[in-house]
Parts: sequence; structure tokens; C-alpha cells
Amino acid sequence: MTLETTNTSEAADTNSAALPSLPLAAGRWEIEPFHSAVTFSIRHLGISKVRGRFADVQAELVVGESAGTSSVTATIALASIDTSNKDRDAHVRASDLLDVEKRPTMTFRSTVIQGAGEEWSMAGELTIGDVTRPVTLAVEFGGVEGFPGQERRHAGFEASGEIRRSEFGLDFAPGLLGEVVKIQLDMQFLEPVAGQD
Repeated sequence: MTLETTNTSEAADTNSAALPSLPLAAGRWEIEPFHSAVTFSIRHLGISKVRGRFADVQAELVVGESAGTSSVTATIALASIDTSNKDRDAHVRASDLLDVEKRPTMTFRSTVIQGAGEEWSMAGELTIGDVTRPVTLAVEFGGVEGFPGQERRHAGFEASGEIRRSEFGLDFAPGLLGEVVKIQLDMQFLEPVAGQD
């Protein structure tokens, strides 16, 4: 799955002056994949939850002079779903459910980032297959720290939100599976290399 957030010029103009600067070096922050994860949960039979993750995640954070001129991009391959049950995962990927041949990725594109301190929100557009809908994520900024033996610092974020399956044409198995899917992102990004565009 790919998550991509880019502010439109109008949003940037509206927000750049009003929002505080981020405590991050300007430039492109790459995802640190070994300490990043995208997980989800969905109700099963209305009585319990099935939880899973997506193993193939690509993301990038571009830091500007303020939140209004910053952006995040991420791509998640839907075929990389893992619910700790291989048979179930194969069924979910099939044409009568997720249909990953027609819907290979999930992409999020931000339009507005706002907040201060540790608490932020990021509004944007989520695309699954050929359907795009607005989504807002609550974001917690964990801070920036160095890592032993590395020159580049790590920045940590947690983001959470939810989507309704029917809004993306994923209304299979009603009654068996819940309508709402809760999404959790735990992400680390690596500081830009000095002199890198």
C-alpha cells in the first residue's frame, strides 16, 4: 500500500503562515522500514476483531518551512496483507474480496497538516483501486533521536484513523465482517543526507 500526502498549493498558502515550524530538518526524510508498521483491525461476526498488517510499505516525509509546506507520501501493496493465517490471506486477496489484481495499492495523499507539539492531524485523500475518498488521521509526533552508529537521526510518528469499506466498493461479506476498518501507522523516518535535494 502506498500512502501519499501532498499539500495542494492552495492549502500550503492558507496554512504556511498560520502553522508553527516543525522541529525537523528541512528536506526529504526516508522511511526506516525496520521500525515502521501499518496495521489494521476489523470486526468479525460483530463479536471480536481480526487484526493484521501490511508488510510492503513505502513512505517519504518532505519537511518544508512549516506544516503547511510539508508533505508525506506512502504506498502500501495490498497483496502484502498478513493476518497470521495464510489461507485467510489468500482468500482476502482473491477477486471476490480485495481483488488485489485490480486494486494493487492503497494511497493516501494529504491536503492539510495542522497541529502543534505532539498532537497533529492530517487530512487528505485515500485511494483504493479507482475510488478516492477523504480521510483524516490523528497524528502523534514522538520526537527525534539519534541511533548508535548512525549519523542520521530518526523521527517517530503514530497515526490512526478509520475507513468505511462500502465507501471504497469493498462491501463484501456484510454481517460477517464489520463495515469500519481501523488503521494504525507506526512510522520512523531517517533524516535527510546533508546536501541531498
